[in-house]
Amino acid sequence: MKRYITYTAGLSIVLSLFSSCKKFVETDPRGQFTQEGYYRNQAEVFNGLVAAYDPLGFQGGDYVSKITAMNAGSDDNLAGGGGSSDFTPLQAISNYTLIPANGPQDALWKGGFLGVYRVNILLSKIDGATMPEDIRSRYKAELKALRAYYYFDLVRLFKNIPLMLTPVAPEQAYSVLQVTPEEVYTQIEKDLKEAIAEDKLPNTVPKATEAGRMTKGTAHALLGKVYLYEKKFTESAAEFALVNGVPGQLNSVYGYKLLDDFAALWKTVNKFNTESILEISHTSKGNGAWSCIECTEGNLLSIMLAPRAYTALLPGAPDYVSGYGALIVTKNFFDFIHFDPRNKTSVANLDSLKKAGVAKYDNSYENTGFFVEKFAGRASDKSTGGGPSELNYPQNTYEIRLADTYLMEAEAIVRGGGDLSRARALIAAVRNRAFKDGKDHAVDATLDNIITERRAELAFEGQRWFDLIRWGKAATVLASKGFIAGKHEILPIPLKELENTKLVQSKEWGGTK
Repeated sequence: MKRYITYTAGLSIVLSLFSSCKKFVETDPRGQFTQEGYYRNQAEVFNGLVAAYDPLGFQGGDYVSKITAMNAGSDDNLAGGGGSSDFTPLQAISNYTLIPANGPQDALWKGGFLGVYRVNILLSKIDGATMPEDIRSRYKAELKALRAYYYFDLVRLFKNIPLMLTPVAPEQAYSVLQVTPEEVYTQIEKDLKEAIAEDKLPNTVPKATEAGRMTKGTAHALLGKVYLYEKKFTESAAEFALVNGVPGQLNSVYGYKLLDDFAALWKTVNKFNTESILEISHTSKGNGAWSCIECTEGNLLSIMLAPRAYTALLPGAPDYVSGYGALIVTKNFFDFIHFDPRNKTSVANLDSLKKAGVAKYDNSYENTGFFVEKFAGRASDKSTGGGPSELNYPQNTYEIRLADTYLMEAEAIVRGGGDLSRARALIAAVRNRAFKDGKDHAVDATLDNIITERRAELAFEGQRWFDLIRWGKAATVLASKGFIAGKHEILPIPLKELENTKLVQSKEWGGTK
C-alpha cells in the first residue's frame, strides 16, 4: 500500500505512544496535529489507516529493519560494511555481542509498538467517523490483521512484552506491565479470526490502487504462520491449504500462483505479482532525505548491499551501484547453494568478477567475496524523484509469498502427521519452479528436506533466523557466531524501555521476567 503519510515517533515505547507528527511523502515534515478532533470522516480515517500500515516497512536511522537484523543474525550473512564499527547494531547480532544497550532491538521494539499504537488509536476513533458502514468494517478488519502482525513480530523477538489494545494515557505510560507470551498469542489469534470472520476483507485487491493492503488470503496466511509457531500443526496446515490451493496451480479464490521464473521475483517491474501475499512497498519517488532516514520510502537494503567502491571494467558487467558492502554472504551459504539453480539469482560472486577483470570493488569487513544479489542496488533502479539516490531505491521485499506458505504448509503437515503426499507435492512445486527444466524434482516430505528447501528458496528474505529458532537448531547452527542457547533465542528488551518504567528484563538476559 502506497504510504502517503507517515508519523515520527520517539526512541522509546513511551515516546512512540504519544508522538503524532504528520508528514506527507512529497514534502519534509512541516508540523504537528493532535488526534483530538481528527478522524472525523472517511478521508481522515483512511489517512490513519495508511499510517497504520507504514511501520510494516520500518527502517531505523541506523539502517536496522527486521530483514537486516535477522539476516545479520543468521548463518547466511555477516554484518559486513567498512569495518567492525560500521552498522554497529547489526555487528552486535551478527557476532552475538548483544547487550540491552547495544543491538538492533531498539529499532525493532520501536517499529513494532509504533504500529500497535497507530492501530489502537484508529480503532478507538473509527466508530465516531462519518463514513459508509461497509468501508468502516473493512478498515477495522485490516487494523486487526495489522495489530496481529505487529504483535506476532514483537512476541517472537522479545517474548515478554506489554499487550495494549487501547491507547494508553500519558499518565499511565510508565506503569504498563508485561503479560505472558501465551496471552499475546491468544490475542493475535483473536484479532486474525475476527478479521476473517467479519468477512469484510476482500479476496483480492486492484493492483493499481490498493496493492499491499490486507486481504482475506493474507489473514489466513498469517494465521497459519502463527499456528505453526504455536505448534498447532493441524490448524496451521488447514489455514495454509486455503491459501495454497492445488500445489503449482492458480488459487482461483485469492489469485495466488507461483511465478514461472524464480528470477522474476526480484525485478522491480514485477511488484505485487501473483506470488505476493504480503509485500513491503518502497518507491524511488519519495524524496527521502538524510535529515530523516526513518522517513524514507525507499529501500535502504539496496545501497547497503551493493559492493563498496564498485566499478564496472568491461561491457556487460553488472550495473551494481557503489554501496556499503553490508550483509555479505557467508562462504558456508555459498557452498550450500553453489549448485542450486537459484544460486546466481541469490548470490553475487564479486570475487569471480574481480579475478576475471570484469569489475572491481573494495573488500567489506570480514570479506568473503560473496554478496546478496536479490536486493543489491542497481544503476537502472536509481531514484527518479528528488532526494539522494542512496535513500530512494524502489525494490519491494516480501514478508510472505506463496513459495513460503507452500513450505510452511508442508512443514505443518510433516510435523502434525498429515497427508504426506500433499506435503510432497507442495515441496515439488517449489523445486520444479526453481529448476525449470521440465523434470520432476520431487523429494520426500521430511523436515530435513523442508529445512534445506527453505534455506535455498528464501535466502536473505529475513526468514532464516526465525526458522532456526522455531526448529530448535539455532544453538547448533549459530554456535560459531557466538549464539548461546537459552539466551539468544530472543532479543533483550531495550535498556531505555526499562528506565523509570515497570517493564522487567527477560530472564534470558539477566532479568526476572
